[in-house]
Amino acid sequence: MKPEANRGSHEAAPVGSSPGMTPDSRSPFPAIADYGFLSDCETNALVAPSGAVEWMCVPRPDSPSMFSAILDRGAGLFRVGPYGVRVPVARRYLPGTLVLETTWQTSTGWLVVRDAMVMGPWHHTTTRSLTHRRTPTDDDAEHLMLRTVKCVSGTVDLEVVCEPRPGYGRDAAWWEYEGEGYDTAVARPDAAPAAEGAAPPALRLSSSLRIGLGEGRANARSRMTEGDQQFIALTWGEEPPPASWADAADAMWRTEQFWRGWITQGVFPDHPWRTYLQRSALTLKGLTYAPTGALVAAATTSLPETPQGPRNWDYRYSWVRDSTFALWGLYTLGLDREANDFFAFIQDVCHDDLQVMYGVGGEQRLDESELEHLSGYEDARPVRIGNAAYEQSQHDVWGAVLDSVWVHAKSRDQLPESVWPLLRRQVEEAVQHWHEPDRGIWEVRGEPQHFTSSKLMCWVALDRGARLARLYDAPDYAEQWQKVADEIRADILAQGVDDRGVFVQRYGSDALDASLLLVPLLRFLPSDDERVVATVRAIADELTADGLVLRYRVDETDDGLQTEEGAFTICSFWLVSALVEIGDLDRARSLCERLLGYASPLSLYAEQIDTRTGRHLGNFPQAFTHLALINAVMHVIRAEGTRGEGFHFEAAHRAP
Repeated sequence: MKPEANRGSHEAAPVGSSPGMTPDSRSPFPAIADYGFLSDCETNALVAPSGAVEWMCVPRPDSPSMFSAILDRGAGLFRVGPYGVRVPVARRYLPGTLVLETTWQTSTGWLVVRDAMVMGPWHHTTTRSLTHRRTPTDDDAEHLMLRTVKCVSGTVDLEVVCEPRPGYGRDAAWWEYEGEGYDTAVARPDAAPAAEGAAPPALRLSSSLRIGLGEGRANARSRMTEGDQQFIALTWGEEPPPASWADAADAMWRTEQFWRGWITQGVFPDHPWRTYLQRSALTLKGLTYAPTGALVAAATTSLPETPQGPRNWDYRYSWVRDSTFALWGLYTLGLDREANDFFAFIQDVCHDDLQVMYGVGGEQRLDESELEHLSGYEDARPVRIGNAAYEQSQHDVWGAVLDSVWVHAKSRDQLPESVWPLLRRQVEEAVQHWHEPDRGIWEVRGEPQHFTSSKLMCWVALDRGARLARLYDAPDYAEQWQKVADEIRADILAQGVDDRGVFVQRYGSDALDASLLLVPLLRFLPSDDERVVATVRAIADELTADGLVLRYRVDETDDGLQTEEGAFTICSFWLVSALVEIGDLDRARSLCERLLGYASPLSLYAEQIDTRTGRHLGNFPQAFTHLALINAVMHVIRAEGTRGEGFHFEAAHRAP
C-alpha cells in the first residue's frame, strides 16, 4: 500500500521538523543513556524506553538507516508496547546476554516484552558467504529482530507500529501483504536508491498478530489477557522468520544461549565490578562486524557532544587507534577469538598507506556529508554521515598498529611470518614522518600542530618495532629502529615537557591534554619518574571539571570548533589506570567507583558525560569508553591483588 499524503494526528512530526517540547516541558527525545542496545554482530539497533526501535541500519552498521527517530521524531520507528503507556516500570538485559527485557504496568495489567537480534546456526553450508572473511563459526546472524510479548497479569492492550523511513528518513516505504492472510507484510522503499549506496533491502514483518497496513506503516493491535503470548519478527535477509509462538520462543532461547555461551569463554575476576566487565565485553562483541572482524567505534552518528551544538560526528566506522586498547582489553579477558579477528582486520587494511579509520568492510573512502532534512537529536545540527577525518594525517596510527602487533605477539610468544612486511612498512612510515605536525589523536579540524601524544605514538612504533625485530631475529633492524626511538624520546623530553616537568599538549605550549595520561600506560617512562607523576597529578587537578577529565581546554586548543564539550569518559578511565601506575591506588579506586556510578541504567556508556548533570553525550554505545573501562577496572583489581607491585599486560590465555 503506497503511503498517503496526509498523516493522522497520532503520527510523529514530519521529518525535518523542530523537536519542540512535550506539554510538560520535557524533551520528546529520550536521554541518550536510556537507549537499549541490540546486536547480532552484523546489524545493531537502539531501543528507546517507550519500546520503539529508533535507530537501525541494515544490512551493516554503516548502511543508511531504516529507523532514525533518534535524529528526528518523524524519521521512522518500530514500537511494541502497551497502547497509551510510554514509560515502563523496569528494563534489564537477561543476565549474560544482549536480550533486552522490558516490563510494563498499565491500569489493567502487566506486560513483559523481550527484544533480540536473533542468532542461529551457521547458514552458509552449500555456498560460501559473500561477506565473511574470518574463520566460520558455529553461529551466525539470522538478520532478524524478534520481539516476544507475554501478558503476565490482568488485561493489556498491545500496540505494534512499524514505520520504516529508508535512507536516513528521506524516503517512505510502501507495504503489501505476502501470502493469503494478515500475518506477513513486506515494506519496500518508495524511492530510487540514494546516490551513496545500493537500494536498501526489503523489510518483512511477520507476527502471530493480524497486521494492518496504511500510510506507510504497518500496525497491529490486540487485547491480551493473563497467559497470552505473541511475537513480532522483522527480517531483512533470506532466513525464514518464526512461523509460530513455539518457533519464536525457540529462536529467543537459542539467542540467549549464544550470548551466555560466549560470555562464559571469558575470564572474569571474582570481584564486585565483574558485572561491569561482562557488560562491557558483551557491548564490544555487539559492536563487532563479524564478517570482517572490524570493531565500530559506536552504533550511531551525530549524537551531540555538545547539546544543540555542532560536534556531531559519524562513529560507525573502525578506527585503527582503537586496536591497541581493543587487544589489551580482549586478550586480558580471555576473549581471544574477537581479538584475533580484529587483528586480522587490521592486517587486511594495513597493506596500503595507513588511514585513521575504515569502513567495516575495509572501505577507504568515507566521504562526509550533511543531512539537512533531519532536525538532529534535540536540534543538534548538522547531522553528518561519513567522516572527513579519514583523510587527515594523524601520526599516532603507526604506533597503534605496532603496539597491537606487540600485544598480539606477546599473547603467543612469537611473531607470525605474515606480519613482518606490515610491521616493517609502518615503522618506516613513522621514521619518515615523526618530526612533522599532524592533527593528533583528537582529530582537530584546526591547523596541524606538533602534538606531544603523536610524537609519543611514533616512539611507540619504533620501540615496539625494535622489540619485534629482536623477536623476529632481525638485529640490524632492531638496532636501527631503537636508535630512532631514542631520538624521538630525546625530542619529546626536550620540547614536550614544560618548566615544571609536566608533559604538554603540543610543542611550544603549556596546555594540558588528557592523551598524555598514556605516557605511563605505554611505558615511555617508568611510572615513578617525577615527570610522569607530575603529569598525572596536573591532569587530575587542573584538567578536570567536577572531578571528570576533559580532553583539553577548548579555549587553549584550535580544534576548529568554538563550543564547549563534556568530560571524555575515556580520559577519566585513563586517569584511573594512570593513578594506579603512579601508586595512588586509593584515588584510582575512588574515581573508578564514581565512573561506574555514571553507567546508564543498562550499564552502557556514551562518549562523554556532562559534569553538571551526569547526562551522557555523544555517540552511543561507545566502544572506546568500554575498552577504557575494562583496562581501568583491571588495573585497579590487579593492583589490589598485588598490593601495588605494579601492573603489566597479561593475556588470560597463551595461544599456540
